[in-house]
Amino acid sequence: MDSIARSGGRRFGTAVAHGIGNENSGSVANTKYAELVKSECGLVVPENAMKWQAIRPSPDRYDFSQMDTIVRWAKANDMDVRGHVLLWHRPEWFPDWLNTYDFGTSPASEAGHILSEHIRLVTERYADTIVSHDVVNEAIDHGTNRPIETSLSRAMGSPEAVMDLAFHSARENLPNAQLVYNDYMSWEPAHSSHMTAVLRLLEGFKKRGTPVDALGIQSHIEIMEVDPVTGVSPYREREWRKFLDEVTGMGYRLLITEFDVKDKALPADIATRDRLVAEYTRRYFDVMMDYDSMLDDILVWGMVDQYNWLQYFDPSKRADGLEVRGTPYSSDYQAKPMREALAQALKRT
Repeated sequence: MDSIARSGGRRFGTAVAHGIGNENSGSVANTKYAELVKSECGLVVPENAMKWQAIRPSPDRYDFSQMDTIVRWAKANDMDVRGHVLLWHRPEWFPDWLNTYDFGTSPASEAGHILSEHIRLVTERYADTIVSHDVVNEAIDHGTNRPIETSLSRAMGSPEAVMDLAFHSARENLPNAQLVYNDYMSWEPAHSSHMTAVLRLLEGFKKRGTPVDALGIQSHIEIMEVDPVTGVSPYREREWRKFLDEVTGMGYRLLITEFDVKDKALPADIATRDRLVAEYTRRYFDVMMDYDSMLDDILVWGMVDQYNWLQYFDPSKRADGLEVRGTPYSSDYQAKPMREALAQALKRT
């Protein structure tokens, strides 16, 4: 699919794991999975290997082994790499030491040093490899629709101060890279307020001169319920187009960074389920490809059902206990109708 995407001026890729100590995974150490990735993708993104928990186990110690494994594999196979993520701005995804850190008598200065040093070391290490980074991930609370408070934001005075520093630090070290704010707002009705909050955040970046180039749209789209009359999962296309119009109207580019489909409300029958997942995929990309001139890379969050995160994400688990079929390939590595829907969408340039 990457060759199709390249003809339209973008790349197609997937998340991968490092595989250290666990070759039976969606990782570069799993030979069968790695061969599939090489055949379909030109771009990979680390699923977890670049997050703070993996890279920075303590304030004064870094461990790049997991991320280095992915980068070496990508280079050996002539594949590009996206960076994910320099700052996941949520306490539950901070390492424990950062949540309890004593910032001393000059908390803003100390917090700023910890953040900027982290970004400098990570971006410098992969400067010759990564040209598109998710700098900040999921900074909006879905319940309050406000930026999330963390130990860093309390020390520095506000979440916005933390995010601005993250982007400025990334730009200082990577003057030509694409710097992305990444979040999970989507076209389902439950995301309406989250979309508005993300727009406010992006507007704030513009007003403050924060160097953000693009919005990463995770696109974990949901079939969590089905309308009994239409037989279709509810989505708000008009509202979603208005959101995308406002984002691109501010000059931000778009990426689809983590695509998959939650099939919780669909019947157990595999043929029926796969057909409806592909149809929902097609509907979504019919909208997204209308923004062709502003849409860059497209990535799925795993190529094979067995290794997709939805299998262990409780809100997405099926009541019948069956495997979620939300990726382009089944667990026995057979292409599904979703794969064809994606390929057809990529041809729309």
